Amino acid sequence: MAKVVFKKVVKSYGEVTVVPELDLEIEDGRFTVLVGPSGCGKSTTLRMIAGLEEVTSGDLLIGERKVNNVLPRDRDIAMVFQSYALYPHMTVRENMAFGLKLRKIPQKEIAARVDEVATMLSLNEYLDRKPKALSGGQRQRVAMGRAIVRRPSVFLFDEPLSNLDAKLRGEMRREIAKLHQTIKTTIVYVTHDQVEAMTLADNIVVMEKGIIRQKGQPLELYHKPANRFVAGFIGSPTMNFVDCKVENGKLSSESFSIKIPDNFNTENHQKVTLGIRPEDVMHVEKKEDGVIEGTAEIVEPLGAEILVTFNTDSASIMAGFEPTFKIAVGDKVMLKFPPDKIHIFAADSMGDSLRRA
Repeated sequence: MAKVVFKKVVKSYGEVTVVPELDLEIEDGRFTVLVGPSGCGKSTTLRMIAGLEEVTSGDLLIGERKVNNVLPRDRDIAMVFQSYALYPHMTVRENMAFGLKLRKIPQKEIAARVDEVATMLSLNEYLDRKPKALSGGQRQRVAMGRAIVRRPSVFLFDEPLSNLDAKLRGEMRREIAKLHQTIKTTIVYVTHDQVEAMTLADNIVVMEKGIIRQKGQPLELYHKPANRFVAGFIGSPTMNFVDCKVENGKLSSESFSIKIPDNFNTENHQKVTLGIRPEDVMHVEKKEDGVIEGTAEIVEPLGAEILVTFNTDSASIMAGFEPTFKIAVGDKVMLKFPPDKIHIFAADSMGDSLRRA
């Protein structure tokens, strides 16, 4: 196992800088997920660890060793790609053993490692099949197995579940989580899917335009986002946002006002953004402080809950209600934002949280 450290690492293509001065430590033995929208620099960061992209400036360390100029094969890493990258003319056993053969590992040890990993990933009955005879999920397990048999110090996963359907993605998430619990090796995992990030990670690194907007444990990012970008990216469905003015200790919009909780500091702000997650929006019977009237525009019954999108004078608001809640398009409902559930962000371009330290 090994930690991965970026020290002021920059990645540029000519005059275009994709990753500006990245400082990041990925802890030894932890499952770290790099997440963010397309073009945020997460895959480029992963490929720099793998040696598939050169570091423009700064230092990249795996363990205690600087690897800027070390070839990929000498970095003691293994990578699982989105496209599986299996050899179609080889059997599962041959695919898993190929990297070990190149390293001239004794045949008896190769066979033992392949059998051990095949048992771990429930691949024993498929060892003599070729990739074309496997399902998408089985092929992905083979790709994982090929990486595991190498026993590297760092595993790299580049959006490995993107090609799978929703059911298989759920199954493979559980497989990968179980894998980490078993091997306890450093894993760096890239995805744009925040559900994968929340369910798999020990630590999440949220990136935007090559910049780390927040790093922390999944529930820390969910409950205490450092800025509006993280708040809007982490969580499904996404957080609601309402533009407000700060007036006499309250947040006010076109159609409601709410007392500013003591754990937020808005003293130097005239305009802010209120955030609240759909599951925290309540329905009430009468107008009171922190209540806004909405007209149901979209009703989405999901079985375990009902998601309703409301049109209000201030913003479009999504709320999640219990499955027995009776509502139809066009119904008017009083919506309450509980003060202990709201978030407040600066209205400037950074959108930093105004939560007191």
